[in-house]
Amino acid sequence: MPTKKTIQILKNGPYLVSADIPLKKIKIHPFEPVHVKDYDPTPYVHNGYYALCRCGHSKNAPFCDGNHAVVDFIGKETASETSYAERAEVMEGETMNLLDDDRCAYARFCHRKHGSVWDLMQNDEAYKQEIIEGASLCPAGRLTAIDIEHGVYEKKYEPQIIVAEDPQKDVSAGLFVQGGIVLIGADGTEYEVRNRVALCRCGNSQNKPFCDATHVSCGYQADYGIED
Repeated sequence: MPTKKTIQILKNGPYLVSADIPLKKIKIHPFEPVHVKDYDPTPYVHNGYYALCRCGHSKNAPFCDGNHAVVDFIGKETASETSYAERAEVMEGETMNLLDDDRCAYARFCHRKHGSVWDLMQNDEAYKQEIIEGASLCPAGRLTAIDIEHGVYEKKYEPQIIVAEDPQKDVSAGLFVQGGIVLIGADGTEYEVRNRVALCRCGNSQNKPFCDATHVSCGYQADYGIED
């Protein structure tokens, strides 16, 4: 059987990522992300893994450069380990339901041409496709669109990690993890496997390891060294 793709969180340290997981960069734009580049993590692979910065202080972002030890980063995981189904509230419509667990990475893809996904749910039959698109693009996995008759709509993603930049807010956003990658806590506990989650890389989330949009309020800008 193939080895499962994993992200291992190190205590007060970086994310250790399976070497075979592609790493890409996007910019957040209205309605859709814009692909910017593919990273080559090969020079950073050791013992089958590469390390991504979690503290927000690397001078070689998105990769870890050891600065978490210099700044005495405290990366204690505080997020609930309950399942998405347990956390999520249900917004009911005429033909659709919307699940919402309130884990927001502020990517704003849920804001569609005719309003937010929540607004569109007031007339879900007319705006069904926009609701599906907005929910499916949510990188944190906060939103899930469910057709009452046909079931869950979930976009198929290949396993990959997206390094996000937010030029509208002039900040660096989180790490968008897609495709059912296994996330392992510092204590060895595996989080629920999801198709979409957003991880903090500014170091300031109050819901570690997940992004809670604090990168916006703290004005986080990743230092990419000479790359960009």
